[in-house]
Amino acid sequence: MDLARLRETPDDASPREQELLEENARLRRIATALMERVESAGVAGAAPYAAFEHAVLLAEQVRERTETLQHTLAELHAAKAEAEAANLSKTRFLAAVSHDLLQPLNAARLFTSALEEHSLPEPSTRLVGHIGRSLKDVEALLGTLVDISRLDAGVLEPDIAPFPVAQLLDVLAEEYRQMAAARGLELHYVGSGAVVSSDLALLARVVRNFLTNAIRYTGRGKILLGCRRRSEGVEILVGDSGPGIPEAQREAIFQEFQRLGGNHDAEDRGLGLGLAIVDRIAGMLGHPLRLASVPGRGSFFSVLVPHGRLPLIDLPSAAPARPGQGSVLEAARVWVIDNDPGICAGMAALLEGWGCRVVTAASPADLENKTAGAGADVLLVDFHLGEEAPDGLAVAARLRERQPGLPVLVITANHDAAIKGLTRKLGYGCLLKPLKPLRLRMALVDLLGGDSA
Repeated sequence: MDLARLRETPDDASPREQELLEENARLRRIATALMERVESAGVAGAAPYAAFEHAVLLAEQVRERTETLQHTLAELHAAKAEAEAANLSKTRFLAAVSHDLLQPLNAARLFTSALEEHSLPEPSTRLVGHIGRSLKDVEALLGTLVDISRLDAGVLEPDIAPFPVAQLLDVLAEEYRQMAAARGLELHYVGSGAVVSSDLALLARVVRNFLTNAIRYTGRGKILLGCRRRSEGVEILVGDSGPGIPEAQREAIFQEFQRLGGNHDAEDRGLGLGLAIVDRIAGMLGHPLRLASVPGRGSFFSVLVPHGRLPLIDLPSAAPARPGQGSVLEAARVWVIDNDPGICAGMAALLEGWGCRVVTAASPADLENKTAGAGADVLLVDFHLGEEAPDGLAVAARLRERQPGLPVLVITANHDAAIKGLTRKLGYGCLLKPLKPLRLRMALVDLLGGDSA
């Protein structure tokens, strides 16, 4: 049967032939429609079938590349999750290691400070001084390592609260005045009665780095520590009479492992991370930094801290000063609870050197056995007292039931903002390990209400 006959339906066609002819006509209409659609979407200048093949090929390539992209994205998500988990694991490891390292370091600092309170032969005094400086170097390097790790991991949460700026600067001025004097420099401190709102520990880290750098790079002359009141906050500034910083290096010094100049003495063990940490902490706190410098004449570093307002609360009356005594620390009854025997021994040596009457204990039960119901003027309690033991806050609350109004100073190697915030809410003082003896002394004087002289 030829094509001409297929286009017609003969009168004598059988039902089967008629059915096939109608089906053939339908298929021809479908084929014509498909070819028209291919030609309308085809590549210009190409044959219809070639255009159809091209379209099919493009669709296949798109499918393959989409699958490849999806596979790559899945691998990237998995790698990102693995990197985040590794970073968090590293941070937790460093936090755990730093806590374990801070315990013996804290005890060593306490013993060294206790020795410095004694009258020793000149050679022994020099040796104690060398030990103290070495321990401070270890503390600074360890603190820098942990800080940069916590900042990188994003797990460092600020504990923002109002406090008198003098609470921070008075301690730093006294501490760094001695360090400056050891380098033949004079530290001039201008006190302030302003109240600011910030994280006390993190802000102290910023100002400490300013002071450390000022002393490190100033060969002779003066260091200035003070404040300026601004409409938007309090500007804490540190100035020096050092060599100054060239304009081209003022951004680079805030980068990691960047140190100005090439002449560093043998005692200078900095990593060049100080100002990098300052920049990150200030950014996290939202405190603007400022640097002003004149080469050959010195530099000013400052941080602008928002104004704060202290809550209006009824404070307990200060403990009366004992007659005939120059310091409230003399004969003050101090309880120390810490599950580390070395820290207990170091605390006892240091506090007894200040004239305190000290009872140390490894647990609340141990303290009860040693005090037999007697009272104290102040309680120093470690936050972590062991895996199975209650924390220091719970211990302090229990002892306050026995002696209402007992001043409490919580000491911890954990820098968690939640712990500091809860401690403050309960009305307790809080110090971080490793303890700085001067900071401890001023905190005790403040709790006991008297003169540290």
